[in-house]
Amino acid sequence: MKVVARDLTVALISEIFSSERELVDCLEHAHDQDAALAILPELPFNLWSPATKAVCAEDAEGPGGLRENMLCAAAKKAGIAVLGGVIRRDSGGLRTNLALLSDSHGCIIGSSAKHVLPDEEGFWECDHYRPSEDPPRIIEFTGIKLGVQICSDANRPTAAQLLAAQGVQVILAPRATSPSSWKRWRLAYQAMALTCSAWVVSVGRPRPEFGVDMGGPSLVVNPMGEVLLETTDRIAVTTLNLSAVEDARQSYPGYLVWAAKMYVAGWAEVHENHIQQRVT
Repeated sequence: MKVVARDLTVALISEIFSSERELVDCLEHAHDQDAALAILPELPFNLWSPATKAVCAEDAEGPGGLRENMLCAAAKKAGIAVLGGVIRRDSGGLRTNLALLSDSHGCIIGSSAKHVLPDEEGFWECDHYRPSEDPPRIIEFTGIKLGVQICSDANRPTAAQLLAAQGVQVILAPRATSPSSWKRWRLAYQAMALTCSAWVVSVGRPRPEFGVDMGGPSLVVNPMGEVLLETTDRIAVTTLNLSAVEDARQSYPGYLVWAAKMYVAGWAEVHENHIQQRVT
């Protein structure tokens, strides 16, 4: 049965939070502007620990940790769904950069871990968590198909294409990036929106931390690859017309088929070659 297209009002909140009260204040402001979903930056409850290679145990938490609980409690108090994130530590001690989506009742309804990790000055993420090996999956939110791509995931867009083949309507893209590289990020997000026939919403960490130059605008791109919002405001609210997704899928390149069988075969060959290279 075809889902009836409708609008989704979102709040883009470019801020890092150390207290539940500050988060609730921002969420209530967004809720007062009729936002149903707020998007926070990458790891919005952590200081930017990848500024150095030093790993601190307190940066990570297991399921139901303090940061996750703060996200859920704030979402419930403000009455709005929120995409946040934590460094998740599993029972074996392995760490991932995990985006978490809480609904307006304070319940986690979906998650997605970062697949692609940078490894350079100021962004030593390979020292802090491992890349996820789980393919991205759609998160159902009030009948809307959401997907998540965290920061560098956008520059290896195969996962976004997998989301598109699953029918994604809105891709949420929390990030931590440098203003000097913003033009490249904007281009990557425009290409993602166009080739996936989906809305792309990105929110970045707002300011430099520990000598790492971070910042840059929040961004909304429509399913035809057009930038509809680019702002450095701390909180920006906008409405996504979901009928634009269906319109984009009726035009080029949205109507093109997904050659899934060929892609699977090709990536299997690449994977096998990588294994052989490690052995030799």
